[in-house]
Amino acid sequence: MSTVSVTIKEEAEAKKQAELIDYKMVTFSLGGKDYGIDIMKVKEIAKDSEFTYVPNTPAYVRGVYNLRGDIISIIDLRLMFNLYVEKKKEGEPENMIILRLSNNILGVIVDSTDKVVGVSSENIQPPHPLFGDINIKYISGVVEHNNRLYIILDVERIFGGEEELPEEREEKAEVEEVPGYPIPSEEKEELDLNFIADTLATFKGFYVTPVNYDWVKSRFDEWKGYRKTRNEDIQLRTPEEADEFLLSFYSPYTEELLGDDFLDEIKKILPKFESKTLSVWNPGCGKGFESYSMACLLKTLYPESRIKIWANDKDLLNITSAPNLIFQPENVPESLKIFLAEGRNGYQFKSEIKDLILFEFHDILNQNPFPDVDIIIARDVLSFLPLQDQEKLIKELEQKLKPNGILIIGNNERLTEYNWIPVEEAKISAYKRKLEE
Repeated sequence: MSTVSVTIKEEAEAKKQAELIDYKMVTFSLGGKDYGIDIMKVKEIAKDSEFTYVPNTPAYVRGVYNLRGDIISIIDLRLMFNLYVEKKKEGEPENMIILRLSNNILGVIVDSTDKVVGVSSENIQPPHPLFGDINIKYISGVVEHNNRLYIILDVERIFGGEEELPEEREEKAEVEEVPGYPIPSEEKEELDLNFIADTLATFKGFYVTPVNYDWVKSRFDEWKGYRKTRNEDIQLRTPEEADEFLLSFYSPYTEELLGDDFLDEIKKILPKFESKTLSVWNPGCGKGFESYSMACLLKTLYPESRIKIWANDKDLLNITSAPNLIFQPENVPESLKIFLAEGRNGYQFKSEIKDLILFEFHDILNQNPFPDVDIIIARDVLSFLPLQDQEKLIKELEQKLKPNGILIIGNNERLTEYNWIPVEEAKISAYKRKLEE
């Protein structure tokens, strides 16, 4: 079997696995074991130590808590299930998960919160007494993920019964006397942001790293205000909400030909090329919109040069359809229309443009065998790779780009923490290599 066939099979298997992820849970630890709670039951993650004591309640009831004006009960799951509780210094904040149940909202204290994990519901196994220190009737199932076994708690069964907990009855009687304690804003904000980062990775494969942190933080601040006006939770509960959060991240002209204004910005930053051969690398090219745009631009600017564009993507459907892409004239920028030819089903680029581009099915994290290039255009590619893979690709980009070359990345991506120099005069996110002196 060829390497390409194996790669295609692996990609298909990975895509199949991604499609099977239909259950998301917030994970945490209790007594040294890993647990999970259905993300649809989680309102938010919090951290605080200011709880108002309520008399005549069980020891596991830590008190009540002012959650931005809502008074909720706080239950220490460790005490409730007779697990070991490490002593903390007075005033040291507790890790909490705020639950939104069918009948009420309450908070539970855990040893530590971890991240959002996505699994296939088919892989969730029935509970067994050996899997935890908690009564089996409170466990909805167990599942293995990345060599860790998670015990999934049924919080509706634990807390959602019709019979009220003692502290809830006390809370109703004395709610007027409970003082409002402010949540430590910096710690709370960091927890919310970390939770959103985990959710973006789970739902959309988007990884918050130094490459995009500035945009994510700015968007997070904007998102908080937006959700507050609608009286909605900050956290992302569905892939659709994750899409909404990321809506303003994508660079202009995503999944369409680059507009004349964008092409003009590229013109401004192109260096003086000494060679008559120009080479471009377009990793993550998708259906080829950027590749065609760059081919037309370079053909216009350097009509006598030999131009070669390596365009690759690991989406087999996109990369196989790219050479035969059909356009309607109204969707093509004016400067590119001179390179169009009419066919039976619509317009395509002429052979003089098509022949400049080599579309290949390829994973950029594998070896990239082509020679060094003058231009790399990889918009919004880095952010959809885990940190380790991002850093691997950034190093690869540095090795493949010629000393005088230009790298164009996503408009909301930055490489300031890496060995790159921003092109200051550009209105797009462009960089040059930092050469050794």
